[in-house]
Amino acid sequence: MHQAVQNTNVGDMSADNCGGNVSVPLRNLLNSIQCIRDRVRDGESNESDGAFNLSNFWDTLNQAVKAVSQEATKLSLAFSQPPLPSQQDGEKLAESTLKSVLSLSTVYYWLPKSQGVSLRRQVRDATVEVLEGVLQLVEVILSSPLQSLSQDQLTSTGSVWSACDHFAQLPQDNKAAVLIVLSNQVGVVKDAIEEIEQALSEAQDPFIDVLDDDQEPRGNQDTYWSENDRRIIGPCQGLMKASAACLRKLTSAVKANGDVTTSQHLAQLDDLADITKEMSPGVDDLALCLYPPMDYSGVENNVSKLAALLKKVLEIIRSSHVCGESQLTWVQFLDGAVDHNLQKAKDLIQQDI
Repeated sequence: MHQAVQNTNVGDMSADNCGGNVSVPLRNLLNSIQCIRDRVRDGESNESDGAFNLSNFWDTLNQAVKAVSQEATKLSLAFSQPPLPSQQDGEKLAESTLKSVLSLSTVYYWLPKSQGVSLRRQVRDATVEVLEGVLQLVEVILSSPLQSLSQDQLTSTGSVWSACDHFAQLPQDNKAAVLIVLSNQVGVVKDAIEEIEQALSEAQDPFIDVLDDDQEPRGNQDTYWSENDRRIIGPCQGLMKASAACLRKLTSAVKANGDVTTSQHLAQLDDLADITKEMSPGVDDLALCLYPPMDYSGVENNVSKLAALLKKVLEIIRSSHVCGESQLTWVQFLDGAVDHNLQKAKDLIQQDI
């Protein structure tokens, strides 16, 4: 600390009468925000008995986020160059920062689970991100309080702004929140399907380019697919494509029919979000076990798991309010496609074992 004081050429400003004391309110602030962050991350929301006004909630939340952003900027500026704030000013800054953080967490708690769990999770994650950002900023200021504005401090301040700006993109109700979950799943499943297609199109030994010219190409089945392997991959791909089609069709159904006006419909949307979150790991597990060397029993296990999951997803869609007459057609079609591909994969595996 003393060394840092000398480096900044701020005369007789000593660490004892300035830096040492001004760090106390900052350390207290750090501890308080950590507690608030942990409570927001793990705590439950208040269940409101009366009517809940969602648009009023968003207005108040956005104001609270703006206040945190402004306080973080003030704090960062105050510690961006000598002279440092006095202890009294440091206490005031810490106090007003803490007040804005408390206000944000309080408004977040207003949002009841009955407005939808998917919505609440996304608002919670965004709130935690802001709190993490402010925590990091205070830590950076504490670690270099007597220097001029550091790159770390600029980065941390920017992270708080960015986390606060994210609130403008948050879904405004549970239907929008569920559509975000579905969109993420569609992306991951699509990637897994494309990777397998890409690997299959590179028909030769994938390690051919690392062999020396005088080495014989290896007759090693560990590195590429046999004809039998390729036959088995066909229905596995069919199942993966059925997963992608199911997610795409469900997205359209939620857009068209998703309703957030009754607690039963809100809960159904959350059930759809929760079950579809299992789809990308299921597709990934199947895709991974298709790479050579193929273990047929592992493939059969993962094919059966993904098929069972897809049947469950289709059943939940069928019994939910998003499934109208026109949706029933594709739900039944995909249900048949799942059975067909599962049976075909099992038959081929049994022939080859």
